[in-house]
Amino acid sequence: MIAGQIQSIAVYGAGSWGTALALQLARNGLDVLLWDISSEHIATISQQRCNAHYLPGIPFPDNLNCSSDLAVVAGFSDYHLLVVPSHGFRSLLQKISPLLTQDDAVLWATKGLELDSGKLLHEVLEEEVPQCRAYGVVSGPTFAAEVARGLPTAMTVAATSTALAQAVATAFSAANYRAYLSNDIIGVELGGAIKNVLAIAAGISDGLGFGANARVAIVTRGLAEIMRLGAKLGAQPETLMGLAGVGDLVLTCTDNQSRNRRLGLALGQGKDKDAAIAEIGQAVEGAKSARSIGKLADLAGVEMPICQQVYRILYEQLSPRDAVQELLARDIKAEF
Repeated sequence: MIAGQIQSIAVYGAGSWGTALALQLARNGLDVLLWDISSEHIATISQQRCNAHYLPGIPFPDNLNCSSDLAVVAGFSDYHLLVVPSHGFRSLLQKISPLLTQDDAVLWATKGLELDSGKLLHEVLEEEVPQCRAYGVVSGPTFAAEVARGLPTAMTVAATSTALAQAVATAFSAANYRAYLSNDIIGVELGGAIKNVLAIAAGISDGLGFGANARVAIVTRGLAEIMRLGAKLGAQPETLMGLAGVGDLVLTCTDNQSRNRRLGLALGQGKDKDAAIAEIGQAVEGAKSARSIGKLADLAGVEMPICQQVYRILYEQLSPRDAVQELLARDIKAEF
């Protein structure tokens, strides 16, 4: 691997987000090979030359190709971008680890924590691919459909070295796409994971008809929760006030393209959680992250009342209206 100009990249995960990122990279001239756990899905999108299920009407460039053979995909490039749900992150790493060397760079655009342990994804990577010395995360306020359509977008790239972050940012950057550099992997990971839970909370509030005041309160106090946990875990406050933190938080809490917000809306309107997730039809990371963030917060000794109430709504049958009343009834204290 040479941390200069990236010529090719393997992308793992052909959902909406993985496909959108693959399209951006291919349009920038990289040779891209896209993998998915479903060989049937890969066969379909390869034949149709588009991902009609998730991103209909957006054709693949000639330099974007597909394979369901992990060995072929892992051998395609020294750069590997994982865009799979957080619950599949470790298992994918276990499969590709024997295929990677210390010269490979592993990147991910997954937003979440490990479900059972509450570990950050870079910790999972270090456990499963110990030979990997170069890794990083890409995140920010981005919807897959807008990226796939080439609409203006900005994101953050945090990596183990400035050279790697620069190379990845250059690979993504174009007239429609601006990438910023960071060395704060923890901060970027936390911002991307926690905002999904808070987006469920904002959706619940709107589903209950509580209005703009309540929504903004959730966003603002939710940011305070992110900042508290980030401070305890060593994240840089500037990161959490940037694209990967407050930027992504505002986006997912206020726009109905967010799956997490849509789940919250359904819950606030009295719909069943599992039925709502099935109707959305894609992974809703916040529903899983609510469990893992709770574990991480407990280990760190950090109070996160909004995230805790989302967890109780999802897994302890607490009614959304009662959850809001409990939050409002908390003891009066200083804002900061």
